[in-house]
Amino acid sequence: MAKFFYIARDKAGRKETGVIEAPNQDDVISRLHAKALIVISIFAEHEQAITAVAADAIGKKKHRWKRYRITNDDLVILCRQLATLLGAGVTILKSLDIIAQQVTSRRLYNIIKDLEKNMEAGLSFHAAVTRHPDIFSELWTNLIESGEASGSLAMVLSRLAAYLERNAAFKRKVVSALIYPVILLLAGTGALFFLTFKIIPTFAELFKGFGITLPFLTRLLIAGSNFLKSNVLIIIGLVISIFWIIRKYLKTKIGRRKFEEFAFTLPVFGDFFRALVVERFSSGMSTLIESGVPIIYSLQITEHTVANLVLSDIVRGIKEAVRDGKSLSQQLEKSDFFEPMVVQMVRIGEEIGELPDMFKRINAFYQEYVETFLTRVTSMFEPLMLLFMGVVIGIMIIGMFLPIFQIAQIGG
Repeated sequence: MAKFFYIARDKAGRKETGVIEAPNQDDVISRLHAKALIVISIFAEHEQAITAVAADAIGKKKHRWKRYRITNDDLVILCRQLATLLGAGVTILKSLDIIAQQVTSRRLYNIIKDLEKNMEAGLSFHAAVTRHPDIFSELWTNLIESGEASGSLAMVLSRLAAYLERNAAFKRKVVSALIYPVILLLAGTGALFFLTFKIIPTFAELFKGFGITLPFLTRLLIAGSNFLKSNVLIIIGLVISIFWIIRKYLKTKIGRRKFEEFAFTLPVFGDFFRALVVERFSSGMSTLIESGVPIIYSLQITEHTVANLVLSDIVRGIKEAVRDGKSLSQQLEKSDFFEPMVVQMVRIGEEIGELPDMFKRINAFYQEYVETFLTRVTSMFEPLMLLFMGVVIGIMIIGMFLPIFQIAQIGG
């Protein structure tokens, strides 16, 4: 039998330390879990000196950083690794220490070390995480608090990791669908600039020696080319200024809300933007409710995580109504924002007690809708862009060759 020192917390968050004699560390963890304690750290009596030496060696180890900033993928990997290690019975502190040695972001490494330091000082994992609100969202902190309170932190983190992975995969699909149209648009714009600033001026110099009256289309193209060449800096400055003003305006609460309201009223694309925010809403609600967070708090967290002011205000109103005892499905229907399908599925979920599963189904439906919409739009964009470029470039070429045809007719 060996002596094991432990640091743990009860459901109320109070710190508890002590010594247990047991054959191995797993037996200690089982005993502590049986007492409804959340294990923070465990080490054998003979490991104290070794732990101090190892920590010093780790601190002196040169870490090869790839970057300073923290990406979404960094947070996804952090959550998944933490869920896996805790599920395997590894303590929180040891899990964080293991993960810290593998991260490639210097800032994330510093944050993980700060989490360890705060927890060693007696803070709970939830309290330590809340000290970094710019990195860990309200969704993170509330789910971690729920997991600590229920003693199922590993399971809750696993659900959070699955949520983050779904969102990351969905974002990658959206970005991938938009890459080709953007490349095609840039290539077409580049071709137009090349014709305007190189080809047309070359032909204009050539036509000066012909001594003929140029056709109207040719004169129009040359005048346009000369205007752009003479005022290119002014035009670029004007475009940048307009873009900067619009961006500043959209950063204001009023500007952002006006843009969101306008986006929802657009033909065809309005439904797409609505689907995007409903997808985010349903994804967050399914993860929160499934993790044991009450509906009121789930709505409160989702209100701040949907990243849309219009829906955020709607969710706030729904939250207050549900707090007064009204059903969630009734308030979703009353808002006039959600489609009847969403309202009916939530109502069924309330009646049969499967609300998280229904929100998952809603989320899956809207993810498929968004992906299908993007696939169709991008498949339509290519021929339309090629047609537009063909017409524009064709007009330019005809305009440049008309004088040549005119000279050929005179010579004939």
